[in-house]
Amino acid sequence: MKQVVFISGASRGIGRITAQLLHERGHRVFGTTRKPDTDDLPFRMLALDVTDDASVHTAVAQVVAEAGRLDVLINNAGYDIYGAAEETTLDELLAQMDTNFVGAVRLTTAVLPYMRRQGGGRIVNMSSVGGLLALPYNSAYAASKFALEGYSESLRYELLPAQISVSLIEPGQVRTDTLETSIRSADGRHARAVAERARALGRRAALQPGAVARVVARVVEAKRPRLRYLVGGQARQVALLKQFVPEWVREALIMRQFVTGPDLPQAP
Repeated sequence: MKQVVFISGASRGIGRITAQLLHERGHRVFGTTRKPDTDDLPFRMLALDVTDDASVHTAVAQVVAEAGRLDVLINNAGYDIYGAAEETTLDELLAQMDTNFVGAVRLTTAVLPYMRRQGGGRIVNMSSVGGLLALPYNSAYAASKFALEGYSESLRYELLPAQISVSLIEPGQVRTDTLETSIRSADGRHARAVAERARALGRRAALQPGAVARVVARVVEAKRPRLRYLVGGQARQVALLKQFVPEWVREALIMRQFVTGPDLPQAP
């Protein structure tokens, strides 16, 4: 069955490739970005700022007005901020949460009345291995994805009786064309180097956006979508590490690989 799909953050990277794939598979796709200027795309693009309530409700209403229904919401918009926790400002933390977590909640809340009225739907939330295992210098991002994981799991139980499924996509690091903009640094003195290291790892990552898009398409078209979908070898390794490796061993591995002991500010 071909469905009406609404996907946030669809101008580049995973979002764009997912939207293109779903369009090619015959679904009616509405993508979003803050400033639509991509007339060459085969699917419809709408203006959307996930941190703005009015923008969210306007975009959702526009989809329903044009298509008559909304079957699938894919919460894909987001970014990744790096920096030591004590150097990450409260404003930086709140901005990260507002986009990655609260933005998904805004969109979900806006589409649910339509899905309930039409008797079903699907919500697909783009999480990460960062929602399964937190890494140093990535606390704000980990907080946003851990929040998304908990919210999605709870929401799934609430919505299953209404024939609305909630699923999480959990890829490892992906080699995308958005590494320069989607990976950001906090204002702290060590944050820039940590963010650049993350970009360098992303440029060498084996996982391609198309692999993530194909998993999303499976969820969109599945008869009974599951809650969680790991994507890529790194994601499966992290899941096994979290499930079967003792905490003290995990801690030692992470400290050895990631913690470099930066000279953070000391108390006066």
